[in-house]
Amino acid sequence: MASISPNFSSVTSPICTHAQKSLIAFHNPFWRNPFFRKYPNLMFSSKSNHCKMLVFSCLNEGVGSVANVVIDTEIPKPNRVRAVFDLSEEQKQAISQLPSKMTNRCKLLMKEIICFSPENGSVPLMLAAWVKSTNPRRTDWLSVFKELEALNHPLYFEVAEHAFAEESFEANIRDYTNIIHGYAKQNRLQEAEQTLTAMKNRGLLCDQVILTALIHMYSKSGNLKQAQDSFEEMKMLGVQLDRRSYGSIIMAHIRAEKLSSAETLLQEMEAQEIYAGREVYKALLRAYSMKGDFSGAQRIFDAIQVAGITPDARVCGLLINAYVVSGRAQEACVAFGNMRRSGIEVNDKCVALVLAAFEMEDKLKEALDLLIELEGEGIMVGKEGSDLLVKWFQKLGVVEEVAIVLRELGLKMAQPIL
Repeated sequence: MASISPNFSSVTSPICTHAQKSLIAFHNPFWRNPFFRKYPNLMFSSKSNHCKMLVFSCLNEGVGSVANVVIDTEIPKPNRVRAVFDLSEEQKQAISQLPSKMTNRCKLLMKEIICFSPENGSVPLMLAAWVKSTNPRRTDWLSVFKELEALNHPLYFEVAEHAFAEESFEANIRDYTNIIHGYAKQNRLQEAEQTLTAMKNRGLLCDQVILTALIHMYSKSGNLKQAQDSFEEMKMLGVQLDRRSYGSIIMAHIRAEKLSSAETLLQEMEAQEIYAGREVYKALLRAYSMKGDFSGAQRIFDAIQVAGITPDARVCGLLINAYVVSGRAQEACVAFGNMRRSGIEVNDKCVALVLAAFEMEDKLKEALDLLIELEGEGIMVGKEGSDLLVKWFQKLGVVEEVAIVLRELGLKMAQPIL
């Protein structure tokens, strides 16, 4: 009776076949194959890093015949930094200007960033390779950030974002503040808010400094509500608000044209003997001046002096302009006279404004008398004042007559009447 058991002698196991070929390869090394005697140049040493051959065990099946060889060329790994002859002149110059005191590991990353091209790699892989090979410390990261910020490099923010995820960087709240403030300068509100969310997810709480940066950011973007929310959150911290914190929220109200609210905040901080910076007072004065609100302009002008800030020609010009825009020519002339008596050197803008005030009341003689007086003090009428006089004389139809009078008086102007 025929046996129903499998015929092991006729079925070849793949495992056995592989073991058999491995054994053959062991007893008949591939370098004994006649193929390599025919092509001795294919022999290679263990020190070669450029070409390697994949030799299959079937190579040794039948030592007496030339077997098939599969040669696989391994592409050399690209260098971390491109060769010097591949760099542009701009890149060479940037590399040569790296600080001499910068550590070698930092210079290595800076060179890669300077030579970086999105077509040839990615920032995360570049940073990961650098971290793995150099084991940087926090000081190394900060050194790289400082240089990227000085160069205003476009990869500054991307490198910083990836660095925050690295344990070696040890990011703290001041690092997040700097990045948020940098985004705010470029009006990149969405990226700043994403960074803020990432900071909170790490368990870091907002402090006065970062909230001030947020108020400034929302102020520039015209988002008064979020600026106010950040200011209220700052108050809840229970810390003493400083001039920067107040200044940021006041500027937010000024940009939103909430001048009365801005002035109220200004008075609130003055009650605590905290005085805003010159730019804050000037911004509020300018806002009142452009609207022709002479009362508000005069209040802020007085507050400037109380804060110990000496008014200059530009500040005085804003006050004079408020009176001119509101149609109060007499007050404008009085403000101009007070400015001169205070010893403040007048500029062309102030002269043009007071001439506009004289024109409003058709006081040509007084205007000419002022010009003569200013000429005696060595003050020449500039372009803006000259343009105003020309238009005034054209309205009166006395351009030629006035030109003759001015020549006789010896008045010098920035441009001729005729």
